[in-house]
Amino acid sequence: MSRRGAQTFVYDRPPAVAAHASIVGPKEGQGPLADWFDVILPDDLLGRKSWEQAESEMVRQAAVRAMNDAGLSQEAAQAMLGGDLNNQIISSSFAARTLGIPFLGLYGACSTFAESLLLASALLSGGYLDNALCVASSHFCTAERQFRSPVELGNQKPPQASRTATACGCAALTANASPNQLRVLSGTVGRVIDLQIKDANHMGAAMAPAVCACIEAHLSDLDRTPRDYDLIATGDLGWIGRNILMELFHHDGVDMPDETLVDCGASLFSQEQDAHAGGSGCGCVAAVSCGWLMKRMERGELKRVLLVGSGAMFSPTSTQQGETIPGIAYAVCLEGGEK
Repeated sequence: MSRRGAQTFVYDRPPAVAAHASIVGPKEGQGPLADWFDVILPDDLLGRKSWEQAESEMVRQAAVRAMNDAGLSQEAAQAMLGGDLNNQIISSSFAARTLGIPFLGLYGACSTFAESLLLASALLSGGYLDNALCVASSHFCTAERQFRSPVELGNQKPPQASRTATACGCAALTANASPNQLRVLSGTVGRVIDLQIKDANHMGAAMAPAVCACIEAHLSDLDRTPRDYDLIATGDLGWIGRNILMELFHHDGVDMPDETLVDCGASLFSQEQDAHAGGSGCGCVAAVSCGWLMKRMERGELKRVLLVGSGAMFSPTSTQQGETIPGIAYAVCLEGGEK
């Protein structure tokens, strides 16, 4: 692994995405990407007593499915890197408890899946691991209770609010990819950017500056342009946040083709589903990546994709104390994969 520029790592021995699994909730399963997901849940509880238990079960199921498809046993899995939006990332850690796999818990808010891919790829490329699971999840009801208000209150949401996806994605990475495998080539570590947004419902505005800075750093470090990618997929800016991002690129003189930039949150729901600004949450980018994006790459429809996870780094306490909401982003370059 070698460092390029100020923020980017190039993996000299790129790891392969050997398998991937995506699970979504009922509402997500009614959206435009429904056919790309591996599992659509019949309800939000999965037969469990709480939404938190249901989210943990999603993580477990996604990990097991990815391991099975990759030909990995639970005993052979060397590490699981992941997180979620709950306090002490209990959905991921409780799933790791059940699976018995060495666990590296991460919290990058909704950027966690991209962060896990970046770090796992570094560990595999450096020879420290032979395989790793990258996973992230979210649940509409657990996130509402955690960051806003319990769904039982029926509080109205403003138009700029996004809807946390009930979703999970897991990618099984293995060392030393062959040229025809889907692989992770490089990763860019973003900086925490704060443009003084205080509206906890306006995640797109809070995260867009960090996404802009991360993408521009990635392009600069590798001496590339947006046209070097078939797609640049952001995590969960939603329709409003994506528009803000395009304005930021225009301000900075970056020629970003409209057809190149897609947002997972804006793609997950249709306008008719009343998801307001679109989807969000750790599981949004994880499920869309492990479903729609990676499967399209394996079909040969996409050759090179820059996946950029974005996160809003705030808590209920910081919001109540009047703090602003900084954003973070991580970018990973995926390439190949045609089967």
